[in-house]
Amino acid sequence: MKTEKEKMLAGEVYDCADNELLTRWHKAKQLQQEYNNTLTTDAGKISDLLDELIGSRGDNVWISAPFFVDYGENIYIGKNVEINMNCVFLDCNKIVIGDNSGIGPGVHIYTVFHSTKALERTSENSTFWKSQTAPVIIGNNVWIGGGCIILPGVTIGDNTTIGAGSVVTKSIPANVLAVGNPCRILKQIED
Repeated sequence: MKTEKEKMLAGEVYDCADNELLTRWHKAKQLQQEYNNTLTTDAGKISDLLDELIGSRGDNVWISAPFFVDYGENIYIGKNVEINMNCVFLDCNKIVIGDNSGIGPGVHIYTVFHSTKALERTSENSTFWKSQTAPVIIGNNVWIGGGCIILPGVTIGDNTTIGAGSVVTKSIPANVLAVGNPCRILKQIED
């Protein structure tokens, strides 16, 4: 029988009130609070907190505080990545960010979703809604402009730029400039 965490990561309906999930959620909130209150000049403490908070990261990763997560441990960041302030990563499934990518301020990445049918998303036995997840994969050399929202199940291809304020509802291929709500391809990006 699968645990609620295994169901969550498999994209199945899962119980957010599960003790294992809530324990990690509370731990992530404590770590993110410490991270967000650490002086930017305290590189050692920042590094140690990130090691505890997120799943993995390559060399030369900079995440400006404040930074907000659900669990943290499902976030995997490549090398030479900059994530600007006020980003929200709801990592109920994997969030993968490739090498040499940049995330602008106020970007929200969601891996969790709920049924659009009220009776399917609510539960009489829990404070939390019934939830499902899908991973978000961001390729190498990608730029996500400030204020973007990236929805569950989206993949953004290598070398792509997503314009500020875009709502990315579907996957975007490599080597394009895409903008808008919903986000659409404007043009190919030539080398």
